[in-house]
Amino acid sequence: MTKRLRSKYKINRRLGLNLWGRPKSPVGRRNYRPGEHGQRRRKSSVYGTQLAAKQKLKGYYGNITERQFRRLYREAARRRGDTGANLIECLERRLDAVVYRMKFVPTVFAARQFVNHGHVLVNGRKANIPSHQVKDGDVIEVKPASRGVPLVLEAIESPERDVPDYLEVDHQKMKGKFLRGPKLADVPYPVQMEPNIVVEYYASR
Repeated sequence: MTKRLRSKYKINRRLGLNLWGRPKSPVGRRNYRPGEHGQRRRKSSVYGTQLAAKQKLKGYYGNITERQFRRLYREAARRRGDTGANLIECLERRLDAVVYRMKFVPTVFAARQFVNHGHVLVNGRKANIPSHQVKDGDVIEVKPASRGVPLVLEAIESPERDVPDYLEVDHQKMKGKFLRGPKLADVPYPVQMEPNIVVEYYASR
């Protein structure tokens, strides 16, 4: 197990949010920042607000690297329309995010590892790159040899999350289809995301 997986809930303490809406989050017990001065309230600057919005969005998707996140921002800015909305769509098109949304795994961290280990097929072909951008109409499925993995079976049975409307999933066959790119309002975030503030962060740098 990687250090990142062991410490995944630290970002919840740092931001003071239950980022994934999971009952295991330590925020339910200690809703203040970690450290000696964690319970002090500090007024955030404009930069601090922008940075927190970026860290919250980046962290939600498994704390993806700054390089990957910046690349997605550039792609979002290049497209027509609202850059913040485009950024959300780019993030939701990541293969690991789609696997997580389809409830084939319990967490975004597990989704990344699941894809990395070659357990996922896209349009019948093995895909092991978590950042792969899924297209409208792509069929995503758990590889037949991996369908008995306890992690997958537990995730499918869990009542913790629902599958959003921009995906179509048959959990009996462990197969689903990416129907369309979602809007911000379509994405079932447990906390409020502020992609436009993230855009302000990058636009000012």
